[in-house]
Amino acid sequence: MTSFALGRRALMAAAAAALTLGTPVLADDHQVLEKVHFLIPGGAGGGWDGTARGTGEALSKAGLVGSASYENMSGGGGGKAIGYLIENADSLEDTLMVNSTPIVIRSLTGVFPQSFRDLTLVAGTIGDYAALVVSKDSPINTMEEFLAAYREDPRGTAVGGGSVPGGMDHLVAAMVMQSAGEDPTALKYIPYDAGGKAMAALLSGEIKALSTGFSEAIALADAGEVKILGVTADERVPAYDTAPTMAEQGLDTTFVNWRGFFAAPGLSEEKLTAYQDAIAKMYDTPEWEEVRARNGWVNIHNSGEDFRAFLEKQEEAIGSLMKQLGFL
Repeated sequence: MTSFALGRRALMAAAAAALTLGTPVLADDHQVLEKVHFLIPGGAGGGWDGTARGTGEALSKAGLVGSASYENMSGGGGGKAIGYLIENADSLEDTLMVNSTPIVIRSLTGVFPQSFRDLTLVAGTIGDYAALVVSKDSPINTMEEFLAAYREDPRGTAVGGGSVPGGMDHLVAAMVMQSAGEDPTALKYIPYDAGGKAMAALLSGEIKALSTGFSEAIALADAGEVKILGVTADERVPAYDTAPTMAEQGLDTTFVNWRGFFAAPGLSEEKLTAYQDAIAKMYDTPEWEEVRARNGWVNIHNSGEDFRAFLEKQEEAIGSLMKQLGFL
């Protein structure tokens, strides 16, 4: 079985003990925080960007946060933003940094020296499936056709992604290839800095397919730019139910990428509690449900120490998988 160790069922089980849906927002003026500044470790159009802006939108419109602002800080596979958060901790108490599975992957591979242990853990918030897409003009329409093209010309059938080699997009593509009976380490993978550059490479033919988050794939498909070949859910997702799963195409690959928020080290307990309270209450608002459904996200909420336990389990599982696939 080539199902990621923290696929949807396993991830839901790991998060179940920490699942907290919060309490309803009682009034529009039930403000928890005056302002939040979201630090995004990648470029515009990526999964981190969408998660931060979607969360800020829901918190603001629901009246839980007075105002939300955003800052994209690419570089070092996310390491630049992490370093900035640590080095300027004293002045960044209003800042939340979004991150996801790559903070675990890139720490394991040494892309940056820090890990989640160097930050204040606020909360895990959502899960996003992965998808493989091709350009709208591609002659490829199914995973079977993609695999046929790959077998005919492996080096000419490159897959791109918005993360470093050995990163999450690469891992997902490698898992798909392994489930198809191919050598996962032989896949030609080309990394890009988030959505825009990867999409340009897909349209120019530099890559034949793009490995990306399902929410990003939905946005690109809705814009008429791509066709979704397969999604790593175990059943079709209502947000875009015309996208077939990998499983229904004979590829036993399921995966869901958590996304969540971190703050600077040394954050006060009072501020940490306020962040966690605002996020917990967000789940019961129609504003959040609109954002969640639009992106095809799964609600996965684990806060504080439960978030830490979850990350430690994922670190162990991903390390094992990366060794199996030859990335460690």
